[in-house]
Amino acid sequence: MSTNSRYLRSVAALLLSAASVAVLAGEVPASFDPKNCKADYPKASLMNEEQGTTSMSFLVSPDGSVVESKLEKTSGFKNLDKAAIKSLSACKFKPGTKDGSPAQTWTKVDYAWKLD
Repeated sequence: MSTNSRYLRSVAALLLSAASVAVLAGEVPASFDPKNCKADYPKASLMNEEQGTTSMSFLVSPDGSVVESKLEKTSGFKNLDKAAIKSLSACKFKPGTKDGSPAQTWTKVDYAWKLD
């Protein structure tokens, strides 16, 4: 094996190792515990038997509070979407991290509205 060939393989291995470290030390989004953070079913939605999934994004600060929220995809019912955004925006999230330290990050949440 030539010296140039060994050198190129070593460089390739180092680049792959560096890429793996960059992914591991990258950004981890915020999260929340759905057992401790629930939205109340709007009364009108209960009466109309509305169901669906509200998809949202939240910008979460390093202390776990919500800084900004966005509706990504509607459940199909305005009352359900408003209730989900309002309730989850008031929840305490587990902060996301960047390079291992708490940081402001975006996270996506799907909230399913189902009648029993």
